[in-house]
Amino acid sequence: MSEFRRLTENILVSQQITAEDVAAAAGLGVNLIVNNRPDGEEPSAPQGDEIAAAAAAAGMNYVAIPIGHSGFSEPQVDAMIAALEQAEGPILAYCRSGTRSTLLWALAAAKQGENPDTIARTAAQAGYDVSPIRPMIDMLAAR
Repeated sequence: MSEFRRLTENILVSQQITAEDVAAAAGLGVNLIVNNRPDGEEPSAPQGDEIAAAAAAAGMNYVAIPIGHSGFSEPQVDAMIAALEQAEGPILAYCRSGTRSTLLWALAAAKQGENPDTIARTAAQAGYDVSPIRPMIDMLAAR
């Protein structure tokens, strides 16, 4: 089973999940799975349609906001904000290691007005480092 790391009361992040992990997440009250991994990135890993089907079978919502190697864009940040705002309970975001999911959450939180230092501490407590995108966090928070 994948390790779910808690960023906030309602945001969990994880490395690549399986259909079995979706069931475990449902048991924790998660009602939205956010896939931040592009299909085909690792052909042997479960692809988005498999996770979406498992989420639907568990009565959960699913959204894909893939983050490739080209980095983050404002439409991706806006899509994450929309997912956070529309969720009716806890969210599980995943990618290969949980890092891209954490970084996208950090950018969304900054754009929503969270303090950059608080964002960095929150991510660090879950074992993630936002320093590679700290200038973007600061820029979004300053808007």
